[in-house]
Amino acid sequence: MVTGMPLEVDHIIPCRRGGKTTLLNLCLACHRCNEFKGGRIEALDPLTGSSVSLFNPNTQNWQQHFKWSPDEIKIIGITPCGRATVEALQLNNANVVAARRLWAVFGFSSLMH
Repeated sequence: MVTGMPLEVDHIIPCRRGGKTTLLNLCLACHRCNEFKGGRIEALDPLTGSSVSLFNPNTQNWQQHFKWSPDEIKIIGITPCGRATVEALQLNNANVVAARRLWAVFGFSSLMH
């Protein structure tokens, strides 16, 4: 697998926090991101130190909260929610960055947009 991680179903709002198993509360996440997220629904914005909600892929627009680095290898948070999500889920961890480098070499980076 090019990403190095299988995808699994994640509860955006975890069951232990009152989240339900409904389509609106489910998304696909790699195992590692899901582990980093754990039971959290919020995290600290590294720029302001404020506690903010994590990104919800079912109700929020990716482009409003994130952008790709110029080399299309790293995800950059551009809002408090985006920055907190990048940090909390460790979206630029070494394994996924290595996979993205391979995607760029083989021309797959355009598929991420």
